[in-house]
Amino acid sequence: MKPSDSIQDLQYFGEFGGVNPSITDSSTYTFLSAKKMFDTFEGNTDGCYLYSRHSTPSNLYLGQALAALEGTETSNVSSSGMGAITSVLLQLCNSGDHIVSSRTIYGGTYAFLKNFSPKFNIKTSFVDITNLKKVESLITKKTKVIYCESVSNPLLEVADIESLSKISKKYNIQLIVDNTFSPLSISPKKLGANIVIHSLTKFINGSSDAVGGVVCGTQQLIDDLRNVNDGAAMLLGSSMDSFRASSILKNLKTLHVRIKQHSQNALYLAEKFESIGIKTVYPGLKSHPSYKIFTNQMNKEFGYGGMLTIDVGSLKKANSLMELMQLKNIGYLAVSLGFYKTLFSAPGTSTSSEIPEDEQKEMGISDGLIRFSVGLDNDIDRTYQAINNCMKEIEII
Repeated sequence: MKPSDSIQDLQYFGEFGGVNPSITDSSTYTFLSAKKMFDTFEGNTDGCYLYSRHSTPSNLYLGQALAALEGTETSNVSSSGMGAITSVLLQLCNSGDHIVSSRTIYGGTYAFLKNFSPKFNIKTSFVDITNLKKVESLITKKTKVIYCESVSNPLLEVADIESLSKISKKYNIQLIVDNTFSPLSISPKKLGANIVIHSLTKFINGSSDAVGGVVCGTQQLIDDLRNVNDGAAMLLGSSMDSFRASSILKNLKTLHVRIKQHSQNALYLAEKFESIGIKTVYPGLKSHPSYKIFTNQMNKEFGYGGMLTIDVGSLKKANSLMELMQLKNIGYLAVSLGFYKTLFSAPGTSTSSEIPEDEQKEMGISDGLIRFSVGLDNDIDRTYQAINNCMKEIEII
């Protein structure tokens, strides 16, 4: 079944017959018997709620919908994307273990793997995830995880998830894919990923008014994460608030409409930018080195996603262009993505600033790089003409 259809077919009724599920505004829950409480602590009951750090009805409703989105058995929502990423990695890895990670990933994830997890003697090898031979060569007996983003932040490198899955199965390790940049466009689980992660803050919520994350995987994995004795999600405490879970669930229902528009607009801008000689990276351009890989693994009706980058030559020009575009009401000079307005930032000094400058250059994060999260503009040619005028004013073209 298509992921959009799986979400559409979910049916919830509120406590009093509402078309939206009721929000449970409680931190703790009663039990009809002491034995039931004991059994719930032991993880032996279904449909009973213990304490809102563990889970809530609102969180479970959202979790069911996100599991349907990614085609997994179940999922666990958290208060941020980093809450999802750190909890699952710490659940799977012990002291002395090893991770193979894509070199281009969200700056917060990079900082966790490079600077924080070594405190627990968990080491990470960073690699060009498109170089499959190099990925396999880095796997050791201590390797527990291959970690990547389906479309990387910010360089938009595309992971060959099917091939990475074959490598992970060969060595009996877990393939974790962060699908934040390409919900609906790519379905990592269908391509062989074991675990799918999202920052719900971005496209899935889509209104830049909430922070959240999710781990989608097997029932056993999610049970382990929630275990009161040694579950990383339970013990690290990155719990999502019920009100936020409810609002994200409502926004999730329009994701299929929004992603189509984001993708359509981004492709239009990318083709226009490339046609006037601007160095443009977008997976939907035939000039993209992984265009064929993305095309082969995509859900075609949802396009190539809403993210693109351009290089205008220098940080000074990039900053001037972004400031002028904001002044002209084209969008906002802001981090994050998935908003109805276009958002733009210079990754080297913002979302990837945790990566040292020399490593940024080695990866290809240049000073003049601008990352666009393309909005839901109804007349995208009008938007392009406005950007074009700004580029002329800054003397980029």
